[in-house]
Amino acid sequence: QVQPVESGGGLVQAGGSLGLSCAASGSRFTINTMAWYRQAPGKQREFVAQITRGHSRNYADSVKGRFTISRDDAKNTVYLQMNSLKPEDTGVYYCWLTVGVSDYSYWGQGTQVTVSS
Repeated sequence: QVQPVESGGGLVQAGGSLGLSCAASGSRFTINTMAWYRQAPGKQREFVAQITRGHSRNYADSVKGRFTISRDDAKNTVYLQMNSLKPEDTGVYYCWLTVGVSDYSYWGQGTQVTVSS
């Protein structure tokens, strides 16, 4: 079993920056795709950004140019650097990843990001 754990959430003013991390614990596994999703209260969970094993990146239009996703395979960690934050970026941010030949997926517990106006 693989357990992704997010960290770095908090309260930040509009226009500010925040960096999130997601570290995957476990033994003898290979991480394939890693991604970030977010969910605001009363809304559906939405895609934010993803990165493949080959470091190919994809972003939601709403965050393109402001957010950067990256990964460190030696540390089994994915990062999300968020700049020029807006109140509409507020929500719980979830780490998602797939593992091994079977491409089995896992979700983290989420970390709260609140952007004040």
